[in-house]
This record gives sequence, C-alpha cells and structure tokens, in this order.
Amino acid sequence: MKEAVSKNELPKLSKPFWPDSVQLPSFNKLDKDIFVDVAIVGGGITGITSAYLLAKEGIKTALIESDRILNGTTGHTTAKVTAQHGLIYDEFIQHFGESNAKLYYEAASDAMEFIKQTIQEHNIECDWKEEDAYVYTNSEQYIKKIENEYKAYEKLGIQGELVENIPVPVQAKTAVVMKNQAQFHPLKYLQKLVENASEKGIDIYENTAAVDIKHGPHPKILTKDGYHILCNYVFICSHFPFYDAAFYFSRMYAERSYIIAVKTKIEYPGGMYISAENPVRSLRSVTINGEKLVLIAGENHKTGQGIPMIQHYESLQAFGDQAFGIQKIPYRWSTQDLTTLDKIPYIGHINEQKANILFATGFRKWGMTNGTAAARLLVDIIKGKENRYRELFTPARFQADPSVKQFISTNTDVAKHLIEGKLEFALRKPQDLAPDEGAVVSYNGKRAGAYKDENGSLHIVDTTCTHLGCELEWNSGEKTWDCPCHGSRFSIDGDVVEGPALKSIKKLKG
Repeated sequence: MKEAVSKNELPKLSKPFWPDSVQLPSFNKLDKDIFVDVAIVGGGITGITSAYLLAKEGIKTALIESDRILNGTTGHTTAKVTAQHGLIYDEFIQHFGESNAKLYYEAASDAMEFIKQTIQEHNIECDWKEEDAYVYTNSEQYIKKIENEYKAYEKLGIQGELVENIPVPVQAKTAVVMKNQAQFHPLKYLQKLVENASEKGIDIYENTAAVDIKHGPHPKILTKDGYHILCNYVFICSHFPFYDAAFYFSRMYAERSYIIAVKTKIEYPGGMYISAENPVRSLRSVTINGEKLVLIAGENHKTGQGIPMIQHYESLQAFGDQAFGIQKIPYRWSTQDLTTLDKIPYIGHINEQKANILFATGFRKWGMTNGTAAARLLVDIIKGKENRYRELFTPARFQADPSVKQFISTNTDVAKHLIEGKLEFALRKPQDLAPDEGAVVSYNGKRAGAYKDENGSLHIVDTTCTHLGCELEWNSGEKTWDCPCHGSRFSIDGDVVEGPALKSIKKLKG
C-alpha cells in the first residue's frame, strides 16, 4: 500500500515505485536436488533475460533468487534505456581506441533495439517511450569535456547534437544530446519475459540463496538450505558475484545513488537528463496511476561513506523544488551498483580454468542496456555462437591505463577505511538513542551497531563485516549497516541485504 505523504515531505520509508505497480508471480523455494543444463543465479534483468533466451532455445534451465525476483537493483533503477552512459565516449577512445569505443556504443544500441523488438513481439504494455538523452553541465570546468564528447559522437557516427540550452528549467552552460533513446517500465517488460520463460518450462525458485559452487565438469551449486543444483553451466547474475574466483571485489567499487518521484508544479517538457559534474542530477518522467511525475536521481557516493544518507534525499528534494516546484513526493528509494576499473562491465568466464562458470557484473548504473547485452552474450558463449562484443567485455582483459591507477586508488581507499574503522572509538551508549535512530555505539566495552525502533526496542549487532573484516557504518536513509570497503549491506538484525558478504553479522541483542 502506498504511504500517504503530506504536501512535499519525504516519505518515511524507502520504497521503489516499480514493484508497487505490478503483480509479479511468486515462486516456491527450492526443496530438492536438481539437474539442469544451465543454472542462473540472480533474478534481475540479466538473469531473467538469460532465462527467456534459453527458453527460446529449449535449453533446460533453472533460475534461483535469494529474495524475490526483480526486487534488487533492477527493481530500483531509473529505467533509462540508452547508450548515453554519461561522458564516456571521448574517454573510451583515448583508453581503448575508436573501434572499441564504437563497439561499446553498438552493444548498448543493439540491447536497446532487442528490448524494443521484444516489446513489439509480445505486445508488452510497458510505457515504452523514445526520448532524446542529454548530458549537461553548469560548470566551466566541464564545458570542454562536453565539447570533446560531442566530437567523439562525430567520430563514432552517433546521432547527436551540441546545444547551449536544455528544455528543462535547470541551469546549463552546454549539453550534448544523443537522439532517439528510450525509457520504460522495467518490471512490466520483464514480467512478460518471466511468464514466457515459465510457460516454456524454465524453473524459477525464489528465497533460494546460493552460497558456493563446487567446480568440475558439471558444476554443483550449493544453496543456503543445503540443496544442490548440478548443471553444465552456471550464469552468475547476482549483481556482485557470490562466487569470486579472481578477487573481483578488489577490481570494482560499489556506489549508492538516490531517487525521488515527485509531482511538479511546472510541467515536465520531456527528455532524459543527467549532469556531467557532481553532485549528479538525473531526470526523467514517469506516469504513476495516470499522473505524470518526475524521477529525480543522483547524489552518488561510495557505499558506507560520506554524510548521513537521508541528507542525499533532502538534497534531491531541494533541487527539485527549486527547478520545478514540488507538490508531493509519493516515493523515494535508493540503489547500488558496481563500477569496474575501466568502467566497462565484466561479462564472460569467471576465469580461464573454470570455463563453465560465467558471470556478469559492473554495469555502472546502466543496467537496462548492459544487463540485456550481458544476457545475450552469456547465451551466445555457451551455444558456441560468435558474438563480436565478447573480447570487449571479457573479464580477463587488462588495460594499464586506467586500470592500474584505479586499482591503486580503489584499494588504497579500502585500506584507509579498514584502518579508520578499527581505530574508531564509540562514545554513545545504546540507551542514548532516540526512537528510530541508529548509530555506532559502545556495547560491553566494544564497538557495536545499535538501532532503536519506534517502539523503543534495541537491535544491536557486531559491526565487523563478514566479508573481509571492515567496520560497518549506519545508513540512515535505508536503515541498514553498510560496508565502506566493498559495499556489503546488512539489516538492523544482521541479515545480508547485499553482497559480497555471504554470512550475517552477529546479532548481540534485539
């Protein structure tokens, strides 16, 4: 049920719009050992699209999801279907050359066309709408970068334009436009793919968490409840690869971003927008219950770091009120995504020795196209079909520039937060907290995390992350304990909300 909101106040609870507007089918938990050709771990856009494609090929497949399908990153997206992934093409030309930069653009464009054709094939009502996409700046420092990005468009044959003004009432000194991009309702689209895959015999299991893989000619997935899935191939589509055979946690970093859905006083003119500089501001329209609203997103930061999380929502609210005037805010939510060292996703074999275990991750908040491209590539690999994007996305690639610099920067930041967390001395006591407040506290003489709920009950946990031992920080926006090192997140009672951690943190009281 949608929470009532007074005027333009932020909703008390974080809740995305997309799952609230569809009736997704539910599936049973896996309760036996099974054998399939392909086992997919993860029920987001990559896993569901993979299952749909495998169903069309008649390949015996099972998909497992630790929670509910489409309830993770895919259910928390802004759902822009575009090849404009920020200011990247000039950078990619410099680092990887024109041919690879063009391949990246074509992979995203092909994914967008695949989605469009699938919608037409199945007559899916999912609010598909083609819009121009803009990257704009109000910073003198970014004007040259915008101009260079447009020059990159010209080199790569991208249909675009350099403009001085943008249609929305937001200050901008210049912008680069990518023509004929799109937006849609992701779950209405994927709901149809789920139904189609199920009708064709794909088995889907919810509330079934994978915890390990025993490698061999026939990989065996072990679930949290002790059951096994024996298969010929594994697709790891679980956002962060739960089975990390090549230290991918050190080759990516996690960022959170925030979204509010607002009813504006000024009519939204159409188009999709994102700022080049920080703090990021992203805009698109959406229709909710017949009413046109605007999704305002941004405020990116590394998970578990920075200011109190609720302040990010407040910043988006202030921006929206200044630009459009806000009448009400029926929804707010946040999301998390992973960025690789060179900003190109990892899609393919998890390592050379384990060719029957494949994965996809690092979509950098552009999962609608990257996730779709990933599913198509994974299926092509196991079919032995040529895919011209295979080398571009291979996880085995290594580019000295920028990978070395980013590797050093990312892991120096991890070490910094690991040390700082161990040295932090908590002065507050659990009993000092106000209702609905969480904080790092001193409990029995040791660092702990405490949350006092609205009834006054305390939920106290050990704040040491079960992944690599970093100390967790309180996320006031989502009421979770977040790791500043590798992005793991835990509930107020210690359950894993997001990986790479697989084990809960210890519950001390509550």
